[in-house]
Amino acid sequence: MHILYENSYIPTELESYIKENKSLHPYFISDFNGIKSKNYCGFLSINNQSYFIAPKITTADTQNLNIFIYMLIYAYNVKLKNEDLMQGEMQEHHILEIFIQLFADRLFDEFKKGIFKQYITLQENLKVLRGKYIIEKNFNNFYHQNIYCEFDEFSMDNELNRFFLYAIRMFKKFSNYTNLHRCEAILDEVTYLNVDFRKLNIHFDRMSSRYQPSFEIALMILQRLIPMTQKSSDRSFAFLFDMAEVFENFVGRLYQDIYPQSQIQVSEKFNDLVLKPDIKTPYLIIDTKYKNISKDGIKRDDKYQMFVYGVNFRIKDTMLLYPKHLVDVEKRLELGEDKMIIVRVKSLDLSFDGVYSEFIEVMKERVRRVENVI
Repeated sequence: MHILYENSYIPTELESYIKENKSLHPYFISDFNGIKSKNYCGFLSINNQSYFIAPKITTADTQNLNIFIYMLIYAYNVKLKNEDLMQGEMQEHHILEIFIQLFADRLFDEFKKGIFKQYITLQENLKVLRGKYIIEKNFNNFYHQNIYCEFDEFSMDNELNRFFLYAIRMFKKFSNYTNLHRCEAILDEVTYLNVDFRKLNIHFDRMSSRYQPSFEIALMILQRLIPMTQKSSDRSFAFLFDMAEVFENFVGRLYQDIYPQSQIQVSEKFNDLVLKPDIKTPYLIIDTKYKNISKDGIKRDDKYQMFVYGVNFRIKDTMLLYPKHLVDVEKRLELGEDKMIIVRVKSLDLSFDGVYSEFIEVMKERVRRVENVI
């Protein structure tokens, strides 16, 4: 396995492959010195070679890889059953397999309680009348022994199960996990269709809500999975995460666990202005920024953004929170007349060497220290 780093140049042997695969172009940038990755981390499998793109947090490759996977597990609320995965052996298991197993296990657990069915409307030519007699179609029906009618049927062949079947067959291209096959067998009466997951219109109610976690995991995987060939014999793919999103979700979950009253990504409307801060507590608004502040500095737009948040939510204290890059950052900005809004600019140290459970407790303690609670 090869370990690469975000915002760093890739090995020359990969350059031609990335140039030829347009699906990878949004995740890399080319200049006169070569090709380097953007702020995306994850797993690449190319020509039976494995590559990890990891965040540069410490000087040790294994630590960087483990920290990244620990952040993913926590940010996306992954519940792992395999104790080996929780004991620092993460580098031996690629990320895609972890999430596919999570999806398959949760979906299979729900199927054991009963497969989801709903009433769907069908139109068919039948020997006897069932449901509604369709006058206009029977007028053109020359097969007089049949009756064209419309009726409702309580069926498993519905949009949600068709999505699950599509996801299962997509994931089977990259995993041979047992529960994937079990789930596919259960959906034997469901019609297989190619699903455009970018245009889904699935709504959950009291009857289907228990399937929502499985749906969200599958959708998250599909949105980040990038098959790079149409050949069935070639399983090259990429599974990449936007680190700004990972950092935002990771910090958001830390705040929710430490301060249950925290609100994460909740929109509020102020007349014609809609605001959606990353994290809001009764006394503080936090916006996460996955940037190297020592290199990029504090952007003017970020200052405006925090000022608008503070004024409209009537919360004086705000914070811009960055990941630590080499040195800690701690600044205080005073915005507006009479110091109307205070912006604390701070960094969160993500470095760690140990097992997952200890990592989360250490991160919670560091968040408290960032807030000067300890």
